Amino acid sequence: MSLQTVKEYLRAWHKDGAVREFPVSSATVELAAAALQVEPARIAKTLSFLKGDGCLLLVAAGDARIDNTRFKAAFGCKAKMPERERVEALTGHPVGGVCPFANPEGVAVYLDESLRRFATVFPACGSANSAIELTCEELETLSRAAGWVDVCKGWRPEEPTI
Repeated sequence: MSLQTVKEYLRAWHKDGAVREFPVSSATVELAAAALQVEPARIAKTLSFLKGDGCLLLVAAGDARIDNTRFKAAFGCKAKMPERERVEALTGHPVGGVCPFANPEGVAVYLDESLRRFATVFPACGSANSAIELTCEELETLSRAAGWVDVCKGWRPEEPTI
């Protein structure tokens, strides 16, 4: 159901036909990269974090990790992910298919700077076996992003990856 909801949502931008579906899982960065035959860093993973009674979504590059200090400075709360059982109720999508499209009202989407180094990235589309290729500008528009943030580490060449 979530995949169909995302396709209907993307239809407004004539992007529903660009959604790719795979015969294998793309539920993790590694699996998505293998299904798409791209480097893992280009997978635009959508992470959900608790904020008040709801959640916020952060879309980041596949090789980026949350920097807790930066996250708290940007959002005013700790980076705490919801329990697996609550993810679909909060985001509108199942674990493995969480994406920045067709989310419930009140769910803010933020894009991390780690994505901007790529011409195109691949976010999921509401299922554990789907994705779409988008430019960062398209991702910003289609996700109705609340803004760009710099809350991740490990992706800059000068930063250690540990």
